[in-house]
Amino acid sequence: MPESTETMSRRSLLIAGGAAATTVATTGGSSALAGEEAQPQSSRSGDDAGRARIDVHHHFTAPAWVDWAEREGLVRRQELPWWARWDVDSALALMDRVGIATAVLNPTMQDRYRSAAQAREGLTVVFEALADLVAAHPGRFAVLGPAVLDHPDVTTWALQHAFDELGAVGVSAKANYNGVYLGDPSYDRFLAQLDERATVLFTHPLDLPSGPPAVPTVPGIPNFMCDFLLDSTRAAVNMIRTRTLDRYPHVSVVLPHAGGFLPAIATRMKAFGGFCTPPLDAARVRDHLHRFYYDTAGPSAPSGTLVATAGADRILFGTDWPAASADIITGFTVPAIETDPVFTDRQRRGINRDNALRLMPALRRNLMPAPVADR
Repeated sequence: MPESTETMSRRSLLIAGGAAATTVATTGGSSALAGEEAQPQSSRSGDDAGRARIDVHHHFTAPAWVDWAEREGLVRRQELPWWARWDVDSALALMDRVGIATAVLNPTMQDRYRSAAQAREGLTVVFEALADLVAAHPGRFAVLGPAVLDHPDVTTWALQHAFDELGAVGVSAKANYNGVYLGDPSYDRFLAQLDERATVLFTHPLDLPSGPPAVPTVPGIPNFMCDFLLDSTRAAVNMIRTRTLDRYPHVSVVLPHAGGFLPAIATRMKAFGGFCTPPLDAARVRDHLHRFYYDTAGPSAPSGTLVATAGADRILFGTDWPAASADIITGFTVPAIETDPVFTDRQRRGINRDNALRLMPALRRNLMPAPVADR
C-alpha cells in the first residue's frame, strides 16, 4: 500500500531541494530521443526567449503508477499506448533540444479507477512520483493537480494535496465525464473550489461519448485527428452557454490544441447562437472567446484566425509530448510559432514564456533561470 498522506508530504523536501530520483521506465518509442544531441532552437525575436520556453502541455504517466496499476489490474503494460510510456531522460532530452526551460506536467491515465478508494490510492502514487521528480530536477518541472470528477470527494482531497503539498500551478480535467461536459451544473462544486483558489483549469479531450474506447469513429481515421478537437469544442461552447466564466470569474480555462474548432466556428456561433438553449447572443460569444486561453499543441495551424478571435496574449506554448513525437515538435510545433508571419517578435516571446508566467505566477517559485538576455 502507498504511504499515508502525512508521511508522503514533500514540502520540506522540496524546500531543501533533495529527493530520490524518480524510477525511470525506458519502454516505448519516446526513449529513443534520450540519445539525441540537445539542440535548443533559437527564437526569431533575436533574444533568448526561445531557449526559455514554458511547455504547458506535457503529458506525464508516472512509471511507478504504471507498476501499481498493473498490479491492480487496471492496465496491461504491453497494451499501453505510446504516450503512456514516459521516461525522464527522453523528456529532458526533448526539452533541451527545443529550448524548454520548464514543462508543466499533466498526469494521464486518471480515468481508470474502479472506486473512490482506488482513485485515492492511485493518486497517492502519482503525487509521490511528482514530488520526487520535481525535487530531483529543480526548475525543470511544474505540476498540475489531476481532477477525477467521477469521484468528487477524492477530487477535493487531491486538489488540497496538489496545491498545499506539491505547489501545483493549475488543475487538469477531461472535457467530459461519461458524456457530461464541463460547464454542466453538476461540476459547480468543483468549479467553486477552483474559483476560491483562483485556479488555472487545463482541459483535455478524449474519445467522444457513446463510442467504444479507442475505436475510431470513422474507420481509418484516429480519433485524435478530429474527434478530440470536437470534444474540446463542445466543452468550450457548453461553458459559454452556461456562463461558466461569469459564474466563476477567478477560474482561467486553457483549451488545448488551439481551442479545437472553436476559433473556426466563432462567426457561426455569433450567427446561430440564438438556437442554443438558453440563447447565445453575439456579444457574449465574443466576450468569452477572448477570455479562454489556447495552447499551441497539436501542432497549431496558421494562427490568423486564432489571433483575431482571442488575441496573441491568450496563446501558450505547448508540445503534447510524448503524444507528439520529437520530430513533430521540432518539424511542426515550433516552426508554426517561429515562422508564422502573423506573430510579432514580442508576441512570440509572450507565447514562448511570458504569457504563461502572467497566467501562472506560481511558476516563478522554482522556474529555471532565464538566459541573461531574457532578464
